[in-house]
Amino acid sequence: MHEASIVGSLLDIAVKECRERGFNKIASISVRVGKASGVMPEALLFAFDAMKAETIAAGASLAIEEVPVSGYCDACRADFTVEEEFILSCPYCGGSSFRAQSGRELDIIELEVD
Repeated sequence: MHEASIVGSLLDIAVKECRERGFNKIASISVRVGKASGVMPEALLFAFDAMKAETIAAGASLAIEEVPVSGYCDACRADFTVEEEFILSCPYCGGSSFRAQSGRELDIIELEVD
């Protein structure tokens, strides 16, 4: 489960930032996770709950915002968003010349501290 290593890095970053700014407790962490990032939100939550215990984030919650996969088709010049994890072709024209614009994110977007 690579989500455990992701949570380890997420906690390292959050704890470091808080300590550098003089905060001693993390109340919540909000992350943005793209549907095509390969990260399973449920596994991320499970790993977070298991790994936060001995940190300043012991009582923290993890909020996950899922970002859909979107792209731009060079053939029909349309922006599109799909529910699937991967784009195989433009949903409008079926073309294979497109650029993914979102869906691979994995970002910390907010830390709530005490």
